[in-house]
Amino acid sequence: MSDRETGPARSVVLDRIRAALDDRPPVVDVPRGYATTLPAGADVIERFRERVADYQANVHRVDDTQLAAAIANILAGHDASRIVAPDGVPDAWFAMMGSGLEPIADDPPLSHAELDAVDGVLTGCAVAIAETGTIVLDAGVAQGRRALSLLPDLHVCVVRSDQVVGTIAEALDRLDPTRPLTWISGPSATSDIELRRVEGVHGPRRLEVVIVDRQDG
Repeated sequence: MSDRETGPARSVVLDRIRAALDDRPPVVDVPRGYATTLPAGADVIERFRERVADYQANVHRVDDTQLAAAIANILAGHDASRIVAPDGVPDAWFAMMGSGLEPIADDPPLSHAELDAVDGVLTGCAVAIAETGTIVLDAGVAQGRRALSLLPDLHVCVVRSDQVVGTIAEALDRLDPTRPLTWISGPSATSDIELRRVEGVHGPRRLEVVIVDRQDG
């Protein structure tokens, strides 16, 4: 078909598009003055603890002198001994472990079957959000690759108190969007059509969060 033959039809189509766009809503200026922080004086640590507990995770708050004992007690409570420890997890976190503990390095990378067979994983985090009770991992130091926090049935996550921020906006300011971010809000869970909660569908069924306050001196 020649350009002469298609020309009128093309014009008709374009005219109809222009006419359809004539009644589109006007461009409006969307206000951006919403709050990006919690109110002054808000206890972000306590709010984070409450939100995480709402997700049916277990939350522990200790100082750094109590951390190793807390981790040991958590693992003993789950009868967990074969624990994946990503690169960067301090040896001090294992200081109170008994002789039955078997820390497992992810080097070379463990297969999915090997990760599924361990008792759990122990990690740090990149940032934690008080308002939503969310923990964010970015594959940085003491966090490892994403699969480590998705396949084992138990995830023990250590959160320093200075890593807790009030809101998502504050968390985004601390995060690098080019890194592989994993956002964790409680143990893995979903609900069927009858709203029956099922845990462990697409991640750990058990989540233990240890909030660590630094002791000066």
